[in-house]
Amino acid sequence: MTSNKNKDIKVTVIGAGLAGSEAVYQLIRKQIPVRLIEMRPKVKTGAHTTDMFGELVCSNSVGSNLPDRAPGLLKEELRFFGSYFMETAYKYRVPAGNALAVDRYAFAREMTRYLKTHTLVDFVNEEAVEIPKDGYVIIATGPLTSNSMLEELQKMLGKKHLDFFDAVAPIVNADSINMNIAFKADRYGDGENGDYINCPMNKEQYLAFVEALLNAERIDLSDMEKSARKKYFSACQPVEIIAESGIDSLRFGPLKPVGLVNPRTGQRPYAVVQLRQDNLLASMFNLVGFQTNLKHPEQIRVFKMIPGLENAKFERLGQMHRNAYINAPELLLPTLQLKSNPNIFFAGQISGVEGYTESAATGLLAGMNVCRLIQGKEAVSLPAQTMLGSLLHYITYTGHKDFHPMNVNFGLFASKEGEKSEERKDRIIKTARKVFREFVSSI
Repeated sequence: MTSNKNKDIKVTVIGAGLAGSEAVYQLIRKQIPVRLIEMRPKVKTGAHTTDMFGELVCSNSVGSNLPDRAPGLLKEELRFFGSYFMETAYKYRVPAGNALAVDRYAFAREMTRYLKTHTLVDFVNEEAVEIPKDGYVIIATGPLTSNSMLEELQKMLGKKHLDFFDAVAPIVNADSINMNIAFKADRYGDGENGDYINCPMNKEQYLAFVEALLNAERIDLSDMEKSARKKYFSACQPVEIIAESGIDSLRFGPLKPVGLVNPRTGQRPYAVVQLRQDNLLASMFNLVGFQTNLKHPEQIRVFKMIPGLENAKFERLGQMHRNAYINAPELLLPTLQLKSNPNIFFAGQISGVEGYTESAATGLLAGMNVCRLIQGKEAVSLPAQTMLGSLLHYITYTGHKDFHPMNVNFGLFASKEGEKSEERKDRIIKTARKVFREFVSSI
């Protein structure tokens, strides 16, 4: 598995996803050589379609970019730290209203080109089947960790790994969208100049769509998958699973029409399917919130019932895949070090965070902490009053009855009695920025 490109390598990073790539960047920017091990394309994951680093699988959106939103505040902290993920995301940004979305292929090509050929990176294209015994190790194998590595982790950790199931949304060709029915607009935006394409539904169309969705054939899951169905991550539930919870669940969820007006009628639709630009050429759009486990012919049949998509050409259909993660509260310190071996770090979704930006953020911290240890300093964890610190506190908090992966959100912060929601949010943001600045100046 190892090579002799650089005998001075003291760090091994396993996995070239967002977390692994960010960790590698933080190391080489400090002139620390690193061995990067990535199994793709020799070993496939079932969800990735390329051999590129940092491939975005489920969506090309990396969340809200607004400074008064939790994801926006996390991005602010990452930019201050000099995140390679953030730098590359802005370089290949595509229109997405108040969200930060990227051309996922251009984004991944850039990461791959820079890191794979860097003089301080010893790239090993093999499946990692064991944890290196020497030096520092950052395990960033992601939610699609191979079975061999999961077995190795089970041996090392002495704990049975946890898992849940995730899903991928379809992508359609932009030229196949009927813009005589669909319209461009952002939620609460002005006019017809928005970044999203909106497919409006009246009540009759919505009810027919939901009925077809509920009755459509699904891919038969294994017995293990069926028993783990309750572990779907809430933000990535298949659209058919959401529909099962009630006839109005979709139009109060991913199909909510709030803040949108059909310019042809001057009225708010009964329900709306939104499509988000997926590449810089604006030739592909993904169906927002439409992760699914329907059989492929059924996806085509049912999703073509959406007004404006009756002639849609699907560039990619939805699919299910297993996501794996460790029991971080029992195993990790807030520095992302393994309690039983502080030379080993976990980062990305395998550590129990959910989301692209969150994964990159943990990779950044793991890489930064390895740098500090090599420099003779102590590893650090951000204060719980900061956005990244609140997430680290959550995934390493030992009081969970049941631990599930988590995105950043304002619910991670304590409330004050009698405080209104907007007052609470303003307090959290102001405190987070103040504490973050104090933390940075102290390290």
